[in-house]
Amino acid sequence: MRLISEFKEFILKGNAFDMAIGIIIGGAFTPVVQSLVKDIIMPPIGYVIGGIDFSDLKITLAEGLKSGEAHPITQQVLTKDIPAVTINYGSFLNTVISLLIVGFAVFILVKAINSLRRKPEPAPAAPPAPPEDVKLLTEIRDLLANRN
Repeated sequence: MRLISEFKEFILKGNAFDMAIGIIIGGAFTPVVQSLVKDIIMPPIGYVIGGIDFSDLKITLAEGLKSGEAHPITQQVLTKDIPAVTINYGSFLNTVISLLIVGFAVFILVKAINSLRRKPEPAPAAPPAPPEDVKLLTEIRDLLANRN
């Protein structure tokens, strides 16, 4: 029973709802950022550096093989085509740039939300200490009350 009440307390806190909303918005925001990087940011950068499409940048480790050819290592005749073995570092660069843009966008979003949140009311200031003459008169009053 205690576990259920703790779970209820956790779920009803704002943090769990904020996290859920963030995950949903992040999921919806990711394709937009990927398109921004792939379709808007990377083409001009590729043009400036000589017409390179970053998503096509790769290192070919082994060329593709057609069925019927002998495999260069096992020497077995292939029954189906084998695609080329490549390291696609251009796609990786696009993904890293997407990550940086998403991170910056989330930073700006959090900063904006934090500025919109209501500032907590400042605690009321403690009343000023009474002057020395009032303290002295209070002590005299208390002494006279205790004497009677």
